[in-house]
Amino acid sequence: MGLIMERSNQEFDRYQRAKKQVEEIKGFYGHLISFVLVMVVLLFINLRYSPQYLWFFWPLLGWGIGLLFHGMKVFNYTPFLGKNWEERKLKEFMDQEKQNKYE
Repeated sequence: MGLIMERSNQEFDRYQRAKKQVEEIKGFYGHLISFVLVMVVLLFINLRYSPQYLWFFWPLLGWGIGLLFHGMKVFNYTPFLGKNWEERKLKEFMDQEKQNKYE
């Protein structure tokens, strides 16, 4: 009975993680659509009322950087602080704590 419950709990946990990932991806695509729509409007306003100075690049750059980081997080692309780094750091801190406890 215990093994069945454990498998059931593992399946439920896997389902919850997958569901959370799908929600994060949906959120990213909503963010992307908003970005594109707002940038089109800003481009129109910029070209219509002040074509001599292309200021719409500044919000494009700022929001684009935020969108890039959002996408990197959602799609688990973290070249600098990836999953392996996180696991190594956790192990390092746990080993340090264990060593300090026995000194």
